[in-house]
Amino acid sequence: MDLRHLRYFLAVAEEGHFGRAAQRLHIVQPALSVQIRALEEELGTALFQRSTRKVMLTDAGRLLVVEARRTLEQAEHAKTLIQRAARGETGVVRIGFVGNAVATGRLSDDLIAFHEAWPDVALELHEMAPAAQQDAVLAGRLDIGYCPVFGAAFDAKLAVRKLGSWAWDVVMSDRHPLAKRRTVPVAALADEPFVLYAAEGDDTGQLTMLRQLLGTEPRIAHKVSSTLSVLALTGAGLGVALAPAPLSRIAAPNVVYRPVGKGGPRSELVAISLMGGEWGAVKQYLAMLGKRAA
Repeated sequence: MDLRHLRYFLAVAEEGHFGRAAQRLHIVQPALSVQIRALEEELGTALFQRSTRKVMLTDAGRLLVVEARRTLEQAEHAKTLIQRAARGETGVVRIGFVGNAVATGRLSDDLIAFHEAWPDVALELHEMAPAAQQDAVLAGRLDIGYCPVFGAAFDAKLAVRKLGSWAWDVVMSDRHPLAKRRTVPVAALADEPFVLYAAEGDDTGQLTMLRQLLGTEPRIAHKVSSTLSVLALTGAGLGVALAPAPLSRIAAPNVVYRPVGKGGPRSELVAISLMGGEWGAVKQYLAMLGKRAA
């Protein structure tokens, strides 16, 4: 028994006449009669009492009317649901991010733009380290990751979209001697103790960047997993840190931000997703990123 049989059956039941039902269905009457006979044979009971003028439902037929309508309504609901999901109108987009994505404002700007365009799509946010984001996207646990670029290559299975580039600032206590400068030369950072942002213990990215910047092994005073911890420790004078310049929008007590002088690095932010995994709401989100980049 398939949906076509149920539609044919309901047409006959509602019209009370094979000829009118055939016209409604745009098929010839003999073909309709064959389909109804096949349905009755499959169910093992008569669905209609036939006469030369009209047909009437049997007890089994009246029961099937209720179930057929319910089944067809559910099938239509499922069809609509899948079609809307395929167009990206509904569904869930699972997004991983690092603190820099929030500090720069890029993540929140993207969320605003996407929600305005696709208000029925749910957005799930998960703060996690870059390496964990890559693993989660590859394993299908995340759809999109907002990752910084520290020179390490991304897995070949990942599509990488550039989101932005920002200069780095030195974050330090307002009592630090370097706070009196307008900019901080790279050479002045050589002997400074650093507060290292290491989300979920992953310090590889920033540590590599500091080694390249300083040309030597940096002094690491603290490793922390949140931006607020960076601000608390630097404000207390327990080290300096590097952060994307937009972080300076956060006015933290006892903290100042100073640009890194000539030769300072830049903070690169990209969106990663599984190559070939663009479907439904995720496809629409990635399309939105492309339009904003353009």
